[in-house]
Amino acid sequence: MIDETTLREGLRLVVDPEIDCNIVDLGLIYGIAIDGTRVTVTMTLTTPGCPMHESIAWGVKCALLNLEGVEDVEVDVVWDPAWTSARMSDYGRIRTGIC
Repeated sequence: MIDETTLREGLRLVVDPEIDCNIVDLGLIYGIAIDGTRVTVTMTLTTPGCPMHESIAWGVKCALLNLEGVEDVEVDVVWDPAWTSARMSDYGRIRTGIC
């Protein structure tokens, strides 16, 4: 049985290469829905014009599909609410130098 904690840990493997921090600690994950073996991730990026959009979304799919019990992944990238640094974890702030 998959759970949100396991999924979030799997998502820590996905790094925004322009910022060199994982997407969980950057605060880019807005929600995770689990329906059996299907997972839907609602997330954002730091800027709407992020050139790494497709790469990061692909990374999310790959990271989760490698977890036991996950057979299908949908990634919904949203822009509302807009991302702010206030969503970052303490680790994310330290990693990026944003205090």
